[in-house]
Amino acid sequence: MPKDYTLSAVVLSRNSEKKIDKCLDSLKGWANEIIVVDGDSTDKTKEMAERAGAKFYSHKFLGSFAAERNFGTDCAAGEWVLQLDSDEIVSEDFKYKCSEILPGTKYSAFKFLRKNAFLGHVFTYGGWYHWSQHLFKKGYARYEGRVHEKMIVDGDVGELSADILHFPFDSIAEFIDRQNRYTDLQAKDILDEEKDLDIKKIKYNLTWKPLKLFKKMYLNKKGYKEGLPGLVFSILFSWVHFVKWAKVWEIYNKTKQSPDQSGK
Repeated sequence: MPKDYTLSAVVLSRNSEKKIDKCLDSLKGWANEIIVVDGDSTDKTKEMAERAGAKFYSHKFLGSFAAERNFGTDCAAGEWVLQLDSDEIVSEDFKYKCSEILPGTKYSAFKFLRKNAFLGHVFTYGGWYHWSQHLFKKGYARYEGRVHEKMIVDGDVGELSADILHFPFDSIAEFIDRQNRYTDLQAKDILDEEKDLDIKKIKYNLTWKPLKLFKKMYLNKKGYKEGLPGLVFSILFSWVHFVKWAKVWEIYNKTKQSPDQSGK
């Protein structure tokens, strides 16, 4: 397809040998360069990335995905940067829309549609088919935050109505293991950012908030239309919020000395 722009694809990886091939295959012949930023993989991720022609950078993960993405951006030579995870696949429609929209655009960045799969089931309902903002003109965006990092854009953000496909979990065990690691980082973010944090707010997020999240995903956003996958994921999503705030309470409780802050 005609291509009047240059694009660097930055892929974050860690022990991704089971999934990275499909990600890299979707980029070959389209991205001008593929950059893999790897967090000390011990499997065949490096070998697979280099076989696909990617530039491989081993970059020790120090607790911030924003730092990983910013490092990858700094390594990129393209006019545009697309940030991906190793379990994402770029659709042909996405590539076509980029060729239509990126050349000469007034926008500094674009959000696009991310279509997620849970245990092989691709979601349309339940809030898991959503906008994601990871395509930007180099020099016009940086990331902040540890997990679910936020992109700070210098300029306007447009919409690119095409899908990136996301296949993050092959099992419930994998989901729980990953969320256990992520919630450690998210709890630290909350404690860093919440200047007025108190036990009342913690209790709310341990009780009513998970119930509201389940209602939002399963009922309001029609997760029930996804059948059992929708039910299981809505419950797990709410559980993740509970675990995250339980860890916030754990750390908060350790920093308080007076008996009335024990959380009882």
